[in-house]
Amino acid sequence: MGTFGGYTQWAVVFLIIFVLFFLLVPGLGGGGSY
Repeated sequence: MGTFGGYTQWAVVFLIIFVLFFLLVPGLGGGGSY
């Protein structure tokens, strides 16, 4: 990829975790009022 290869991977991982959290938090809350 280049010099930002590792950084991009970390960014993707962080994005995936953020999305999963955003999808799981409302689900665990019971209904997803968000």
